[in-house]
Amino acid sequence: MKKWLTLVLTLGAILFWSACKHPKAPPPPPPPAPQPAPTASLSANPNTLEKGQSTTLTWQTTNATDVSLEGIGPVDANGSRQDKPAESTTYRLVAKGAGGSQEATARVTVTSGPPPPPPPPSATDEQLFAQNVKDIYFDYDKADIRADQQASLQGDATFLQQHANIRITIEGHCDERGSTEYNLALGTNRADAVKNALVQAGLPGDRIKTISYGKEKPFCTAPNESCWQENRRGHFVHEK
Repeated sequence: MKKWLTLVLTLGAILFWSACKHPKAPPPPPPPAPQPAPTASLSANPNTLEKGQSTTLTWQTTNATDVSLEGIGPVDANGSRQDKPAESTTYRLVAKGAGGSQEATARVTVTSGPPPPPPPPSATDEQLFAQNVKDIYFDYDKADIRADQQASLQGDATFLQQHANIRITIEGHCDERGSTEYNLALGTNRADAVKNALVQAGLPGDRIKTISYGKEKPFCTAPNESCWQENRRGHFVHEK
C-alpha cells in the first residue's frame, strides 16, 4: 500500500511539473537576401568636339529605381540624348536602388575650333570707283543727258557723295564724224553737262574737273554706229 502511494505521488509530481513547463519558442525567420547593387555605364560620342557641335550621351543601368544625369535631371534607366556643351564638361550619371547607388562619368572636351578666316582686304577707293561709277552716253551731235542715262547719273552722284575724298575729271568724247574743232567743242559741252548734273545733285563743283578730247581718244575704232555710240560719252576718271 505504501509502495502504491509512493508511485502515485511520484507520477503526480511528474505530471505537475510537465504541466507547469513553458512551451518552446519557434526559431526566428532567416534574414532577407541582400538586394543586388545597381550598375551604371555612360559614354559620349564624340568626346572631343568644336564649340557649337553636339555630342550623344548613351547610358545603361541595372537594379536602379532612380536614375539621373547631373545638370540634366531624371532620365530613363537606359537611353540616349544629345547635348551641346558650351565648354569642356564631365557628365555624371547617378543610379540608385534598394541595393545602394552607383555612378558613371563621361568627359567631353570642347575646343574653340579653327580661327575664323581673315576678312577680305578692303577695296581701295580707286577700285570702288571703277566698280560703281558709270560713264554717261550721248546721242549723235547732242550734249544733253538722255533719259535712259539718268539712273546711271544718279548712281554716280550717290557714290561720290558717299566718298567725299574722291575727286574726279570728266572727259568729253565724240565719235569720228565731224571736224576736230567741232568735236572738241562738242566734247566740252558733254563734259560740262555731266558736271552740271552732278552739281545739281549736290556735289561741290570744286571736286570736278572737265576736259574735252573730242574724237582724238576713241574707245572703239570700227566705222559703225555701235562703235560710234561707245565713243559718245562723258568718261569719269579718278584723280589720284
